[in-house]
This record gives sequence, structure tokens and C-alpha cells, in this order.
Amino acid sequence: MSVVDNISTKPATDPRSTGGPISKAGQRQLPKLGEIRELLQFRPPTLNPVQRRLQAALSIEDLRRIASRTTPRAVFDYVDGAADAELTARRNRQAFSDVTFMPEALHSVTDPDISTTLLGQKISMPLVFAPTGYTRMMHHAGETAVARVAQRNGLPYTLSTVGTSTVEEVREAAPNGQNWFQLYLTNNEALNDELVDRALNAGFTTVVLTIDTSVAGSRLKDVRNGLTIPPTLTLQTFLDMSRFPYWWINKLTTPGIAFASLRDYPGSSADVANVLFEPGLNYEHLTWLRQKWPHKLLVKGILNPEDARRVTSLGADGVIVSNHGGRQLDRTPATLDVLPDVRAAVGENATVLLDSGITHGQDIIAALALGADAVMIGRAYLYGIMAGGERGVERTIEILRNEYRRGLQLLGLNNTTKIGPQHIHGLGQVNAPRS
Repeated sequence: MSVVDNISTKPATDPRSTGGPISKAGQRQLPKLGEIRELLQFRPPTLNPVQRRLQAALSIEDLRRIASRTTPRAVFDYVDGAADAELTARRNRQAFSDVTFMPEALHSVTDPDISTTLLGQKISMPLVFAPTGYTRMMHHAGETAVARVAQRNGLPYTLSTVGTSTVEEVREAAPNGQNWFQLYLTNNEALNDELVDRALNAGFTTVVLTIDTSVAGSRLKDVRNGLTIPPTLTLQTFLDMSRFPYWWINKLTTPGIAFASLRDYPGSSADVANVLFEPGLNYEHLTWLRQKWPHKLLVKGILNPEDARRVTSLGADGVIVSNHGGRQLDRTPATLDVLPDVRAAVGENATVLLDSGITHGQDIIAALALGADAVMIGRAYLYGIMAGGERGVERTIEILRNEYRRGLQLLGLNNTTKIGPQHIHGLGQVNAPRS
């Protein structure tokens, strides 16, 4: 007897009913071949391993997990770790997790405009690439790869004084980018002059003065791994690195890793590091920099509203609310928690950015609702570059952009400028919405 013969032609009955026939929509039937094809549409295989793992990354946390598998443990810990007990790093993330949004209903959100204007320049979304040190340790392409991604996506990129590429190399890689320079004011006045002059001559538009590194933070993971200046690798760290041959090959076949902007400074790497941390940094240094630098100037490392008010009164165009990602003084407050008070202190005319803890597009919305003009990301794109080089950084931006756009639409908004404190549950109309 065939399968077809087994299928009854009598009306089926529903055992839960009084015996009436089941509706036609509920009758069993043989599937048609075309219906099977429609259900069984398999994703074509991706042969390129980098492309394959990046396609599988749907979140920044996915990129983080991939980075932990493709990079030596000591290098990953350098990016992922923070100071002392890492309390501040956890507080940064928890503050974003605690935010509850209040959406608006029945607004058209077709084709939302996620761009914004920052320091007089239009950018594609309210996001800036933060400065990071030793970037070529994470991936041999380093800062120039990040700068190229930033230029393609219409976003500012900030090169660190302790970057492994120079301002000239970044300018060559991204000649049309909005390139910023993060400055550590050293205890060498001639070196300070040189660093600022080179950034100016390279066409950089903004200087970011970092003020929370008078001394180095206590990053215990780096000490245990021997990833210090100079390096003092342990045998365990060396053996772990040997498990990543592609990482080693790329490091050995590309220029050595060093503080590129300080290559000509005499002495060992330890001598250079000692110059970079200036316990005597004070407001007179800011006044000097404001007089010397003719373009936009931001001060990074602000948590105290009074500090924010004073640096803007001395001529800074704005502040970056930052605890260095929890990598300096542990037990400081989460940046999101102090952001409203900093905004209130400097007023609406000053520029306010926020960094530390951004790992989701909705984090950007929360920061803007509480007073920021834009956010900076550091770890997020470093996870990307460790996971897949320049393509990994591009994937970071794709993820954050999609999350930000979708979050904006689900809030009932079609424009970045419409985000305000009323979209945070519990704030209501306490503060006026951003213009």
C-alpha cells in the first residue's frame, strides 16, 4: 500500500470537539516540492575564515569572544582589562544596563536621519573613534586601518600620543578624514611643542588633551602577563603567544611596535614612558595649549562638574566625560552617572562627549538623552580589529550603526536631534530636550 493510500479521504475530526470536521486549513497533506525548497534555503558557505567569523558576529560581545580566540591572552587582557579590581569598568557597563527607555508612539520613522553635527562638522552618526595605545600590537594594520574605516564612514578618528603610527602616517592613510590628535602633555616642553606642531602640519582638526594619567593606573593583568614597559614576559605568556602563529608571523614581518610619535626621543621605552606621565600637569598647561593650538580643543578625563566648568572657562571647546575605561583610578563613578551634572555645569553651548563602556547602539541613545553630543568607542573597535583587522573595525561600525538606527526607530524617532531626557523612564520632562 502506498503512502497516498494511507491518507484518508474522509473528513478528519477534532477530538476536542463534538465530532465535527476539522477546517480545510488544518488537514494534513503531502508537501509540495516547491514548498520544501522554500523552507530549506541554506546559507551558502563562506570559505574566507575572517569573513566567516565576522559574518557570525551579530554584536560587540560576539566580536569580543572572537577576539579572545584569535589573539594571545596577554594582548586580549591588555584591551579587555582595567585597573585594580576593575570595579569602575563594571560600573560603566552596569549604568547603561540600568537605563530604561520611554518610547513615543505613532510617529513615522521611515528612513531616519542618524547623522549629527559635532564641532561644526557633520558626521554620519554621533560616534568618534577614541585614542588607543599600542594598536599594532592587537593587529599589524594598526591605527591606519582604523583611520581608513573612520574616513569611509564619515566619522572622526583620534590618534593617541602612544599610538604605533604617526600623524603623518594617519594623514597618508586617510587624507580626507576628520583626524584628531590625543595629546599627553609630557615633562619635556620641546617635545610638547613638536607633538602639537606635527599634528597641526598634518592637518589634524582637533586636539584632545588627556588629563587623567598623571601616573599610570595599576593594571594587574598586564603585570601578571609581563605586558609592561619594557616588557617582562613570563614563560606562560610566551607559550600562550606561541599558539597564535599568524599573529607572530604578522608581527615579525611588519615594522616593530613602538611609540611612533616618540621614535626619536632618546632613551629606552621605559624612559619614554616616564616622560608621558606628568604628575605636575595643571591648568597652566591647558592655558599654554589653548594659546598654541588654533583649532578645536577638548579635555578628556573629566568626571567632576566643577572641573568641566573651569576647563571650558579657560577656552576648551568642550569636555570628554571619561574614566579612561576604568583603566586609571578604580572606584570612580560610571561616566553615564555623572554626565547630566557635567552637561548642566558647562551649558548647552559647550561640546560634551562621553566614553567608557559603549558596547551597543542603544548605549549611544542613552548617552545623548542624558546630555552628550556624541560618544567615543575604544574597546569596541579593538575587539573588531583583533577579530578581523580592518574588516573587523568595519563590522564594529556596522553593528553599532544598525543597533543605533533600530533603537531610534523603536523609540519613535526619525532624527538624532530628537533624542532627549524624556526618553529615559523616570526623567520625564525634568530637563528640556536637546535641540
